[in-house]
Amino acid sequence: MYIADYKRFDVINGRGLRHSIFTSGCTHHCKGCFNAATWNFNYGRPYTEELEEQIIGDLNMPDVHIAGLSILGGEPFQNVDGLLRLVSRVQSECSGKDIWVWSGYTFEEIVAEENKRELLTYCDVLVDGKFVLEQRNLKLKWRGSDNQRVIDVRESLRSGQAVLLPL
Repeated sequence: MYIADYKRFDVINGRGLRHSIFTSGCTHHCKGCFNAATWNFNYGRPYTEELEEQIIGDLNMPDVHIAGLSILGGEPFQNVDGLLRLVSRVQSECSGKDIWVWSGYTFEEIVAEENKRELLTYCDVLVDGKFVLEQRNLKLKWRGSDNQRVIDVRESLRSGQAVLLPL
């Protein structure tokens, strides 16, 4: 797995002060994508154990309240194998931190595939759906087009249907 970027102290991608990782590789190729360079699966730098240790350490900074980790892309659900260990560690080693993930897949598409569903079970919030340029809306919180949803993953998995996160 390659990483396009890792941003510490991000206030744009989710609630609160967060750290964000941008995976490389995406086959959705949404027209107007803000991050088209990440379509290439070899863009950026290889994901390493050292970077993973840095992320875990950064999430556990003692004097700064970090709300959690945001995972964007590219397409995180096309990098499931590379992300499973990280999200598992965040859940077990980073008390009180949430995980937000952005995907061009819908909640329904993700839960229909076992490996994608496994990654989703570690996440708290899913922003789903492809970016649709014709539905772009710059007034939306945490998403770029009207078709995209901000989903409470835990409630959605419990109920078996997408439950929107109160904004």
